[in-house]
Amino acid sequence: MAGRFEGLSDLEWKLFEDVITKVGEKRERGMPHAPFRHVLNTLMYVLITGCRPCDVPRGEIWVSKSSAHRWLKRWQTDGTLERLQNADTRNRIRDRIN
Repeated sequence: MAGRFEGLSDLEWKLFEDVITKVGEKRERGMPHAPFRHVLNTLMYVLITGCRPCDVPRGEIWVSKSSAHRWLKRWQTDGTLERLQNADTRNRIRDRIN
């Protein structure tokens, strides 16, 4: 069943911030990369609501489907997603909550 998601709260973002946040690679041209919090908002919206990536709402806390997909692929190859699933990470998040 599809859920409802309106973006990460400040507390929720703090739980993920140290695992996800790395300095993005410097690019000489083009737009700066999207904020990681907005990328995670977009990916979580798709997972929780079950919608297609093209149906993510537009606004200040969301990124485009191509940007979200690009970061998902990058996080998959650099091990960020694996670190999120790591038992140590889950324990640190659990400790912070309690």
